[in-house]
Amino acid sequence: MTRRISWALLAVLVLAQICYPLTTGATRAGLTVATVVIGWLLSVGHALLSRGPRVAAALVAVATGGGFAIEAIGVATGVPFGSYDYSGELGPKLAGVPLIIPLAWTWMAWPAWLAAVRLTGGGSTAGGAGSTAGRWVGRIALATVGLAAWDLFLDPQMVAEGYWVWRDAVPALPGLPGIPVSNYLGWLLFAVLMMSALRPLAGPTVEHTDRRDHPMVALYLWTYFSSILAHAVFLDLPASALWGAAGMSVTAVPLVVTLLRDRRSRDADREAHEPRRTGVDATR
Repeated sequence: MTRRISWALLAVLVLAQICYPLTTGATRAGLTVATVVIGWLLSVGHALLSRGPRVAAALVAVATGGGFAIEAIGVATGVPFGSYDYSGELGPKLAGVPLIIPLAWTWMAWPAWLAAVRLTGGGSTAGGAGSTAGRWVGRIALATVGLAAWDLFLDPQMVAEGYWVWRDAVPALPGLPGIPVSNYLGWLLFAVLMMSALRPLAGPTVEHTDRRDHPMVALYLWTYFSSILAHAVFLDLPASALWGAAGMSVTAVPLVVTLLRDRRSRDADREAHEPRRTGVDATR
């Protein structure tokens, strides 16, 4: 049931994202809001159905609640992202923050966390990977980069649409004018705080992944590869395609390698355990 619901929501999300480059103006803004809401429902719903109310509540508290708090502080003070303002195109605001913004943090925080768990010995077929402390540090680092690097795609896209604007956008990354480096550093800071808090609040069930988490792994990899394609081909944002591809590759590429390796291992085990046909049987 968990996987069927998650796959269905993921399919709707993918369809909405495919439609994004085909729309403009208010229609595109409305589709952006709808996509974020679907993504939030997908991640929170998966956390609830796969691991129970404690994990879902922890995810909402850390990512949605924490995301709103840090955004409200950022709009009011310019810390830690830099000085910026949201337009009115993303729906109603509270404390100057569109209500969908913290939903976006939640949408990508959960698959980024599960991807990091999968890469640090938390998979159903993965063995131990170093000491417990080493796994924890590596997991937080991978989850942090896995989430924060998404903004290398997101911010240039949203700024190009006029959904928010920076008052002082220097210094900026090469090819990404209009967005200060402080924005990406702020994302890193908040992401590490968020990922560090998730495990203590959510409990031990978030330390492992299994087949129920395949839709979330697919969501993370879809976000990575589709964002590269969209920015490079459809949105005329080649620089953010390159920056985002490089940043998210820290988590996404090892994840792909791990999944392919585990699939080959399963195939080899299956062949090893299949009964061999004897020469007599083969002639029958």
